[in-house]
Formats: sequence, C-alpha cells, structure tokens
Amino acid sequence: MTTTHQDHWARVRGRLRAEVGEDIFTSWFARMELDGLEDDTVRLSVPTRFLKSWIQSHYADRVLVCWQAEQDTVARIELAVRSSVIRTLQQKAKPAEPVTSQRDTRELPHTPVGSSNGYGHSPINGADRHASLPAAAVHEALGGSPLDARLTFDSFVVGRSNTLAHAAAKQVAAARRGEPVMFNPLYVHAGVGLGKTHLLQAITFAGNSDANRRVMYLTAERFMYGFVSALRSQTAIAFKETLRGIDVLVIDDLQFLQGKSTQAEFCHTLNALIDAGRQVVIAADRPPSDLESLDDRMRSRLAGGLVVEMGSLGEELRLEILKGRVGAARAHHPGFDVPAPVLGYIAKSVTHNGRDLEGALNRLLAHNKLTGHPVTMEMAEREVRDLIRPQEPKRVKIEDIQRIVARQYNVSRADLLSSRRTANVVRPRQVAMYLAKTLTLRSLPEIGRRFGGRDHTTVLHAVRKIENLVGNDTSLAEEIEILKRQLQD
Repeated sequence: MTTTHQDHWARVRGRLRAEVGEDIFTSWFARMELDGLEDDTVRLSVPTRFLKSWIQSHYADRVLVCWQAEQDTVARIELAVRSSVIRTLQQKAKPAEPVTSQRDTRELPHTPVGSSNGYGHSPINGADRHASLPAAAVHEALGGSPLDARLTFDSFVVGRSNTLAHAAAKQVAAARRGEPVMFNPLYVHAGVGLGKTHLLQAITFAGNSDANRRVMYLTAERFMYGFVSALRSQTAIAFKETLRGIDVLVIDDLQFLQGKSTQAEFCHTLNALIDAGRQVVIAADRPPSDLESLDDRMRSRLAGGLVVEMGSLGEELRLEILKGRVGAARAHHPGFDVPAPVLGYIAKSVTHNGRDLEGALNRLLAHNKLTGHPVTMEMAEREVRDLIRPQEPKRVKIEDIQRIVARQYNVSRADLLSSRRTANVVRPRQVAMYLAKTLTLRSLPEIGRRFGGRDHTTVLHAVRKIENLVGNDTSLAEEIEILKRQLQD
C-alpha cells in the first residue's frame, strides 16, 4: 500500500471527524484501518463485527462520499472485520492446527464504547493495560464489553459498606467450572460511583484467567445492541447459543435494559443459565423490586438469588481509596506527593462517590505536573471546592413510609395495602402515597404497584387530594411535616 493511499486515508479521516464530530468519530471510526485500495474499491477493516454492522447500517454512504471527495474514481467501500485477537487465541489453544480464516466468524459482536464506572472510572494515570492482556483477550474474543485493566480485586478497597459484596464476588470468581453454584443470581446494587462495575470487571478478569472457564461481561446497553443486531442480521440463534454457552454471565447497569423483546430474551437467557447451573452476576442502581420497567417474573427471579447492597463510602474507606490512587499515580509520576493532611481533608470533604475522589486527585496531579508547584492544603481547597456537595438527604424507601404512616395512624401496613375503604384506612393510605411521591423518585405506576397493585390514577388522585387538604388543614400539614422529619432523620 503506497504512502499516497495512506495520505488519502488521513484526509478522509479528517473529513469524517469534521462531519460527525469528535465523540462519534472516536466511538465508531477511531479503530478503522485502511487495508488497501484496488481499482475502484477501498478495503477498510474494524476490530469487531458490531462495529462493522453499525458503520454499514449508519455511515457507509458518508464514508464513501468522503473517499470520493479525495478520489473520484472510488466507487465502492468494502468493510471487513480484523480478527487478530481471535487468531492468536486459536493458535495458542491449537498450535498444531493452521488458521485458514482471515476473518472473524463469531456471531456475537462487542461494543466499541469503552466506558466503565465504579472506583476506577477516570484513570489518574496511563495505567499499563497490557498487564491483564490474556484475560482481556479471552473476554473480547467471546464478544464482551471492553474491560478496564485497573479494575481488579487487587485494586478494590474493602470497607464496611462493601464487605459482603466483595466476599460474594470473590466467591464467584474463585469457583471452578462444574462446581455447584452457591447463590444464583448474585445481584449487587448501589448508587453511582460506589464500585459496582469495579467488582463486576474484577470477577471477569479473575474468571477468565482460568482457561477452562468462560466469563463474559456485558453492559445492558451492549446486550440490547447485540440482540437487535443479531435480529437484523438473522443470527439470533447464534447470539443465544453464544450467551447460553457462557459459564459466568456478568451484566452491568441492568436498569438500562429496555424493550419488551429484549427483556424477554434476557429473561430466557437468565432462566436457561440458572437452570443449567451456570453463574449469573448482575449489577444495577436499585434493588430488583424497584426495577419497575421489568415484569414481575423477572423481578422475582432476580430477587431469588443473593441481593447485596453496597452502601455509601465512609470517611475511613474514602481515605484508603485515596491512598491507593496516589500510590498508583506515583508509579507513573514519581514526583507526585499528597501530604497526609490534604488526603484527610479530601476524604472528609468529598463525600459523594468514588468518582469525585478520583476527580479530586486528577486535579491535584494536573496542577502539580503543569505548574511544578507542590500539593498544599491551600491548593486542595481551591481545586476541589466544587466537588464538596451539600450532604444528601437520607434515601427514603416506600417500605419505611408505609411503616411510619401505619404507626402514626394506628393501622397496620397490611391495611394500607388492602382494598379496605373505611375512613380510618383511606386517609393514611393517601398520606402514604403522597409521601411516596414527594420523598422518592418512584413513578406513579410503581407506587401503585407497591400499594397493593393499585392503578396509577388512584395514586394521582391521592396525591392531589392531600395537596389540596394540606393548603387548608393546618393540623394535617403539621402531621405530614412530622412524618417527613421522622423519615429523613
């Protein structure tokens, strides 16, 4: 391939970048390579079948137009899938067999978007991703979502709020193929930035280090893309068979799973794996009972395993996380130092989640490297002040509302959920629904479901009824304020 062809390709990439924007270019075109140009045909390649399918469906004409702007003799674009990772794995697994195929024939693609969350969302430094290459290569060959090589059990900081989740994850990762599954599924839920993704990817790395075990990590979004892509390309059966042949299926951000057909396929996959004694690990930002977009059957199956909540990061745990991140940064920036009082200040002040801690250290590192000034308390106070957020109010649960309202009005929780229409039950039930709407993020249908399967219009009527009464009845207004204080203390 001549230098001229590569020059044309560089200009075509520039045109694409200008037309689609930096974000789209990075997601879909950054890993596209020029393989050759023969007569009127340009041959390009991408690393995954999913990338190929997406580009062909959405950007093929645009790529062709950009090439024709450089060379008007180009009439056709051929897009293929590079399969170097899979060929390498095949050669290691079967050294005596020659590899005859030059193209990836797997049916399950993987996503090009490599974002992760948990403690290690934003790298402080350019961590060496080659350290975990064997496990990552196996995983990507299976078709999983990209992994962050830093998110391993070694880098996970254990504290009071995540001890059980960490122990359960280690148990899953250490299990051997064919052994009885202790709890299935393992369901981990927590707020943003508390380490869910870190644990899930740690399971994947540890599991794939065993050559006899196949562990796949998928985001819910990637599962949806894979399923829809398989339907369009008429490879749905291969998609299902690939997933159901996995020993440990790890699904992240389940709350984003949308669409009836996709949810149905996920439910079938979940049931098939569990019934076959395969391990399923799932993470979401809320417990199964609060995933109102899922049907009752799936919620029940998810709740039937081990459900573990990862709590907020205490100050002691935040400090340990910061120390670990500083140590990781020093490996690449030996001169970087954060005095103990500064670490203590950040641990005490930046309380929201692990990502904010990461962001705070990133700022100190950037300031130190770009200006040459040492990290001081004054610098820290100035750099992280926007990360110091007001203390968040206590997260109120509908069960707590029902319990406290029932106690306040001397009725039982069962009364609130029943169909009884007596005055001594109707008013407390309406008050409880009103508080559920004003103190939680639950939707009207979800609140209705949690109050004995009522329709959302019943909840809306109750909310409006209490809103009107509060404006005219001072005693009721005082009662509700007392209830709110009890729930938020």
